[in-house]
Amino acid sequence: MLKRITARHFDLSEEMKTQAEQEMDGLTRYFENIVSADLILDIERHRRKAELKVNVYNNTITGSGDTDDMYNSISVAVEKVKTQLKKYKGKLKDKRPEEISGVKDELTKPSTNVDEVDI
Repeated sequence: MLKRITARHFDLSEEMKTQAEQEMDGLTRYFENIVSADLILDIERHRRKAELKVNVYNNTITGSGDTDDMYNSISVAVEKVKTQLKKYKGKLKDKRPEEISGVKDELTKPSTNVDEVDI
């Protein structure tokens, strides 16, 4: 999963970056086929905003948090995305179960490009 973290109007500390990456890594527990995750952190006066956009197979899932603490905003945004990922996975199970099995299964299969000839 490709992860990008953008900080607007402030300098991102290493501690906050580590916390955000750990929260985003936890999303794969709910849905394995996440293509990328973009986290945008923004400060406006007393408001701390976090917006998380997660790209999955055929969809983009977003969640945002707006509190007075950046760590809480990140947690709120991640929780909203987790809830939406659960719903998305449930819908895929009902409609297209082959997509849930994942791209990872296809990548781990050995390729059989060699032709066997009996002599």
